[in-house]
Amino acid sequence: VQLQASGGGLVQAGGSLRLSCAASGRTFSTYCMGWFRQAPGKEREFVAAITRSGGSPNYADSVKGRFTISRDNAGNTVYLQMNSLKPDDTAVYYCAISTIATVFAGDINYWGRGTQVTVSS
Repeated sequence: VQLQASGGGLVQAGGSLRLSCAASGRTFSTYCMGWFRQAPGKEREFVAAITRSGGSPNYADSVKGRFTISRDNAGNTVYLQMNSLKPDDTAVYYCAISTIATVFAGDINYWGRGTQVTVSS
């Protein structure tokens, strides 16, 4: 499986970004999809996840109400819409594939390369 994330960039606090992650190589719809992030000097942390069918999205408390995860199984793509961004959201964002719905990085089967999101104050 190969994952290609895009959509990161520099944005002012309060702004929005939409991350995309295109998957190839396996049957996309058989996997749960998620986003993690890693800020400098910190461990990689869970951000959001979505099940195979696109239902039951799960979010970290820190992004709940501001971020929305969605997927397009026909297009083999998962999205992360990020609104009301804060400087604390600054990190490298990674898309991830797993066979089970999980918030743990150790359960991830495949990682994307990551895309930088920088939020200025």
